Amino acid sequence: MSKTDKYIPAFGHHMLTPLYDVAIKWLMPEDRFKRDLIRQAAIERGHRVLDLGCGTGTLTILTKQLHPESDVVGLDGDPKVLEIARAKAKKAGIEIVFQEGMAFQLPYPDGSFDRVLCSLVLHHLTTENKQRTLKEICRILRSGGELHVADFGKPSNFPAYLISLFIRLFEDVMDNIKGLLPDIFARAGFVQIEETTQYMTIVGTLSLYKARKLP
Repeated sequence: MSKTDKYIPAFGHHMLTPLYDVAIKWLMPEDRFKRDLIRQAAIERGHRVLDLGCGTGTLTILTKQLHPESDVVGLDGDPKVLEIARAKAKKAGIEIVFQEGMAFQLPYPDGSFDRVLCSLVLHHLTTENKQRTLKEICRILRSGGELHVADFGKPSNFPAYLISLFIRLFEDVMDNIKGLLPDIFARAGFVQIEETTQYMTIVGTLSLYKARKLP
């Protein structure tokens, strides 16, 4: 694995992983934007859904709770965070397959999923790995399948811009801040790309995006 492929855990260090759930609830309207993301995905009975970069499994579990008739899979590159996700799913009484793997080298055949959800993952990746990841997502989606993303977006006002200058010291967010994610989606082969919603948070502008693979 090259330096650019090296997995970077949440908040940049494994020691901080146990604090992730508490921090996200404090820093962002987590329940609201994740429910909005799931609603936006319009998941149907029998759909196979991948939560890419599932972390501690909050979105994965919520998706399965809201759509028990769908097949939901969580994937993350951090085995320690997956242990937390599995424990949370067990406590919730939900059976979900959580797998270890990298976003830019997905362990699935072509056309395996109807929907891919991706929450607060892309800003961790370099531009090159964002492009690789989006191409992989396009590959594993079925014809007409959809990608739904929640991540940092272009600042909507000057205070949000100032916050983004601080956040970029800790995260690889320049593509997000410059509003380049839709262009990266397009270059990966997606169409009908749209930024659907913005939320103001104390760590910057959070945006929802959706995109479709050509039928």
